[in-house]
This record gives sequence, C-alpha cells and structure tokens, in this order.
Amino acid sequence: MNRGRGFTLIELILVIAIIGIVAAILIPSLLDSLQKAKQRATVAEIRSVGNAWFSWLTDEVSAAAAGASQTFDFGSLSEPMTASDMVDLLIPSSSMFYIREVPARDGWGHEIDYAWSGDILSTHVIAIRSLGRDGVPGPSGDPYTLGPFTATRYDEDIVWLDGFFVRYPAGTKTK
Repeated sequence: MNRGRGFTLIELILVIAIIGIVAAILIPSLLDSLQKAKQRATVAEIRSVGNAWFSWLTDEVSAAAAGASQTFDFGSLSEPMTASDMVDLLIPSSSMFYIREVPARDGWGHEIDYAWSGDILSTHVIAIRSLGRDGVPGPSGDPYTLGPFTATRYDEDIVWLDGFFVRYPAGTKTK
C-alpha cells in the first residue's frame, strides 16, 4: 500500500482550522476599516460643503463666525434645507459656484442635514449634520455637547457649525 498520496483527514481539518483562526482575526479589522472610511468620507464632505457655504455667507452678507458656546441645539436653526436647496444656493451658475457638487447623503447612505437660522445676527447661523452609522440623533443627543468623540463610535453624529466642527471623531478607542 502506498500512503504517500493525498492528505489525511487530520491535515485537512488542521488547515481549515488555521484558515478559520486567521479569518476570525482579520474580518473584524476589515469591518472596522470600512466604517472608518465611511466616517472619514463624511467628515471630508461636510468640511467641503461647510467651507463653501461659509464662503457664500461671507460673500452675501459679510458674516463672520458666531461665538462658541458649550452646547448646540441643531433644532434651534429654524430653516432646514435639503441638498437641492444647497445646490441652488452654492451653484448659482455653471461659471460661478462655491462647490462643484453638494452631497445629499453621508458615507452610510443617510441624508445629510443642512440648516440655517435665517438671521446672520443669531448666535449660530449655519450648520451641517450627519447622523452617523445608525441614522438617528445621538447617542449624545440634541442639544450636543461640543467637542470630539472617540473615533470608533460610528453612531455618533458629526456636526459642523459656523465654520468649524463642533462634534467630530478624534483619538482612538480607550479602555
């Protein structure tokens, strides 16, 4: 009898077990990397639209950034706007525009919230918000405590207000 051909059942089970262990180690890292990429894309889009909107506001009404406070209530801005409203505002013609494209959705596919006070003398004038991975306000809620949150908390809302981020991912996961 020639036992030199093929693999034994033990060898095959061992190889499958090793592949399973490697997959169990790599898949969570891959999923985390995908969420991080969506979060970074959302931050970049909000920054671009926010800068364009602030440029428009400065050109139109010579406004400057309002003072910062410790909390911000997104609902306090009385005039919500859609992405198409933002397109009309920031892309008045093909030869004059503040931004080439206004994103309607964030990295997770949820609608981006745009709002403004309608009054340049109010405490807060313009705001943009992504509701994060879960698509609902929170977990810190509205009003928002200003400042960064741990970057691995993908359900946190990302909020840009009057020229800068007031809720944004920063840092790494801590114990």
